Amino acid sequence: MVAFPNCKINLGLNIVSKRTDGYHDIESVFYPVPWVDFLEIIPAPLPLFKFDGIKFNCPENENLCSKAYYLLKSIYKLPEISLFLYKNIPMGAGLGGGSSDAAFTISLLNSLFSLNNDEKILTEIASQIGSDCAFFIHNKPGYICGTGSEYSPVSLSLKGYQIFIIKPEISVSTREAYSIIKPQKPEININEIIKLPVKEWKNLLVNDFEEPVFKIFPEIKILKDTLYEQGAVYASMSGSGSAVYGLFESDTHINFSFPNCICWKGVLD
Repeated sequence: MVAFPNCKINLGLNIVSKRTDGYHDIESVFYPVPWVDFLEIIPAPLPLFKFDGIKFNCPENENLCSKAYYLLKSIYKLPEISLFLYKNIPMGAGLGGGSSDAAFTISLLNSLFSLNNDEKILTEIASQIGSDCAFFIHNKPGYICGTGSEYSPVSLSLKGYQIFIIKPEISVSTREAYSIIKPQKPEININEIIKLPVKEWKNLLVNDFEEPVFKIFPEIKILKDTLYEQGAVYASMSGSGSAVYGLFESDTHINFSFPNCICWKGVLD
């Protein structure tokens, strides 16, 4: 069976508080983006995990797809599989590519072996892999809170907007990003801001990671500023970075390049 795990962008990201368990409570809106990886899973006599595309330094047993398979295998005694993943979505970008791969692995295994788990159960399983994984089980625009695994659907459509994503060579460590953030409650809830026209988001819809990350990596801020200069109606860093994206009106001509960066452009659904 084949699937195409997609990434997401954060529309605003507020780090609200630090919890007693060391994690942080956040508020954000996740929006799915059709930049995809390729994932294939078939039954096999011996377990085989193959990865291609963008290279990443991760032992097989720490890869999120492998973790997803072995977690399900521990619950349902699954047979062995051959799994092939071709990576297009860059890591360390704040786009949730690895979380998406894990969630799609869970969904594929659920279908391939007729486990008949509903979305609620799949979400609970995905949450054990990582906070962002649960979102990709739903894979629809949603308000995300708590540690990142609590999802509520939102009525938001960016259909027709062009999106341009830039991932510089820099990778921002999520752990490092959280270590330099100062939690604070926002003056306006993200759910209220996204009800406004996109052109009004610029000074209201904020990613709290931007200020501290831009101080360490000013080149990321330059990329964001350049997107606005090129006509973006809204631009932001996604997650804890380092990717930045710009939303453009459907009739905007996008034809510019960023050396030494991975770039992707498309149209939102």
